[in-house]
Amino acid sequence: MPAVTTKFTEKDTLDLELFALNIRAQLEAGVSAIILGGTLGEASTLTKSEKRTLLEHTVGLVSGKVPVILNIAEQSTKDAVKAANEAQEYGADGLMMLPPMRYKATDSETIAYFKTVAHNTDLPIMVYNNPVDYKIEVTLAMFEQLLQLNTIQAVKESTRDISNVTRIKNTFGERLKILCGVDTLALESLLMGAHGWVAGLVCAFPKETVTIYNLIQKGKVEEAIELYRWFLPLLELDISPQLVQNIKLAEVATGLGSEYVRPPRLPLQGTERERVLEIIESGMRSRPQIPEY
Repeated sequence: MPAVTTKFTEKDTLDLELFALNIRAQLEAGVSAIILGGTLGEASTLTKSEKRTLLEHTVGLVSGKVPVILNIAEQSTKDAVKAANEAQEYGADGLMMLPPMRYKATDSETIAYFKTVAHNTDLPIMVYNNPVDYKIEVTLAMFEQLLQLNTIQAVKESTRDISNVTRIKNTFGERLKILCGVDTLALESLLMGAHGWVAGLVCAFPKETVTIYNLIQKGKVEEAIELYRWFLPLLELDISPQLVQNIKLAEVATGLGSEYVRPPRLPLQGTERERVLEIIESGMRSRPQIPEY
């Protein structure tokens, strides 16, 4: 499932034409869903009107081929409920939800936050569990309570602890679907039984990303590992504070995006730009043929 980037013009408006080009490439590659408004989507800089435009535009583009999922990242429970209701009204098929923003909520506060939203929407919810970046971990004990609600169905597992996939499966079986949220741990997570991959570099390399997933599903592990080894230097661009700029540069290289970001982000400059470009250019030079599967 690609967490897609938001495309901007030079004048800092939504570039819906370029956005549509990328979405079509994702669909052609065979992705399972489209996720809007995550970190890669620069959600914290988008207005409510822009989020609505992106959501409605994406729903029209996919025409029911795959679900469209909107990220919910709000500071108050009231605003999170409102965002969830608006997402459903504007055509979203599901939600990806972070814990409360800015305030470091306690376990009980975090549980109440998720439960309140879940009680106020019919949409399925994927909990985004990323304590590294957002400082709140949704523990197994917390999931025990959250899974009392049928609409809470999945976790975007971004703890960076690969053994957590096994802990979740040992505890909840198939009740909680696991999607790896860290590009550099995706193959390992899938081998340990994760159900999917919320991906970043897929924005620039949709066919390669989908192929790795499909090879694993078909038991062609050696072929998946070979492709993954080529991909890893590029995937490491996802685990950086400048992941948006990195991945947008990669999109430029593959013809699927532009470098425009919304301030306070700025395009990469100087030696860091040169370093990232060398990784991308090296990957492009050695880009492999997609294996048959």
